[in-house]
Amino acid sequence: MSGELWDWTVGAYGAPGVEAASLMLQDTAGQSVPLLLWSAWTARTGRAVDDETLEAAVDTAKAWTEAAVAPLRAVRVRLKAPLSDLEPGARERVRAEVKRVELMAEEALLADLEALTDGAPGAALSDEALLDRLVEAAREWNGKVPREALKAWAERLPA
Repeated sequence: MSGELWDWTVGAYGAPGVEAASLMLQDTAGQSVPLLLWSAWTARTGRAVDDETLEAAVDTAKAWTEAAVAPLRAVRVRLKAPLSDLEPGARERVRAEVKRVELMAEEALLADLEALTDGAPGAALSDEALLDRLVEAAREWNGKVPREALKAWAERLPA
């Protein structure tokens, strides 16, 4: 199922500091990291995103998040700590499987976002335009714009 966006995302997420900054955006600012990664990918690859495409991307991200990603994440987080009456080895095996399925859901979300993206790659946008695109996505996602956190996150992404 992987595509160009997934491959870019795996590379970006592995860059120094991106994972920690992503989790902060997710957990503290309530942002959708897959949506932000898609927004950054479109900017880094010079793909145009109009208002209609951004709206469709947010709708897609919300649908996947509500149906699969958030519930799976909640189960994974719940299984992280030892729980009375649950054998630790079994709990960890189930948690690992839930994590695998959560990642599969995020990969499917990214594939759907990539499918919304029209056009061939072009010239990468400037760092300022990248930040503007991230701000638009964040605002459309939940009305909050953690500008400084987005800026710090964007600075960690590969060019």
